[in-house]
Amino acid sequence: MKILVTGGAGFIASHLVDRLIEEGHYVIVVDNLSAGRKENVNPKASFYKVDICDSVALEDVFKKEGPEIVDHHAAHVDVRKSVEMPVYDANINILGSLNLCELSKKYQVKKFIYVSTGGAVYGEPKNLPVKETCPVEPLSQYGVSKHTVEHYLSIFYKLYGLNFTVLRYPNVYGPRQSPYGEAGVVAIFTELILQNKRPTIFGDGSKTRDYAYVEDIIAANMRVLGNVGNGEIYNLGWGKEISDLEVFNTVRRALGSDIEPIFSQKRPGEIDHISLDSSKAMKELKWKPKVTFEEGVKLATQYYRELRKH
Repeated sequence: MKILVTGGAGFIASHLVDRLIEEGHYVIVVDNLSAGRKENVNPKASFYKVDICDSVALEDVFKKEGPEIVDHHAAHVDVRKSVEMPVYDANINILGSLNLCELSKKYQVKKFIYVSTGGAVYGEPKNLPVKETCPVEPLSQYGVSKHTVEHYLSIFYKLYGLNFTVLRYPNVYGPRQSPYGEAGVVAIFTELILQNKRPTIFGDGSKTRDYAYVEDIIAANMRVLGNVGNGEIYNLGWGKEISDLEVFNTVRRALGSDIEPIFSQKRPGEIDHISLDSSKAMKELKWKPKVTFEEGVKLATQYYRELRKH
């Protein structure tokens, strides 16, 4: 199949591109390289340096390539920046996504896979792990922008028959994650400890997230390529809360370090606790995460160690 992957030079989507090519698909990558890296892109993919906010350039890609499936990973993912610059966040996450929806309708795309956020759309749920049926009450502009596109896709599905599946991601970690961004604590802690610098934990270390290794998340994307999960939303995750302090200790252990963290003030827009109930994905998609946090951190830290040798 011809599959267009947006954000395909980024951390998660570049792994997806590799897997799709491995399985014999023709892959088109659209990325403006604002966060992604060209060297992450599989040389067998057709690469276009295009911004999803540029509807004209984007249409040229659709016209030329005629994708059958769109897997939309491109996004502005900095929660703090979304709080400070909501218009900037909405331009990319809402308007950029709408450009893709419109073009998918126009060029009769068979399926639109949308990457949403389980970590930001639910706010502070009363019961954990949270199910897809739980009220959506985001506490950041990022959470609002990601959820807004879910609504648009539902409308495009009802009005124009554009098939879609929403995947609400947990905190994903693994090789190629940038250690210099706002998110991605496994990568950030690893890089700092390797430099013998003390990582900062925002808050008292009790904040929890649900973590999944990148390859497990790619497996879920592969499950929804066909005529599966149309018009559905799926949480992905282990359903386990892992605290910042636990992340730090696991990374430190994997690196054989005894460095201590620095504690700083909690950041605005960040929720305290989240974990995702993915029993719906397990039942309907026959998907299940396999790599435990301990194993995944070992693989990730090994990758960053190797990277420093080159």
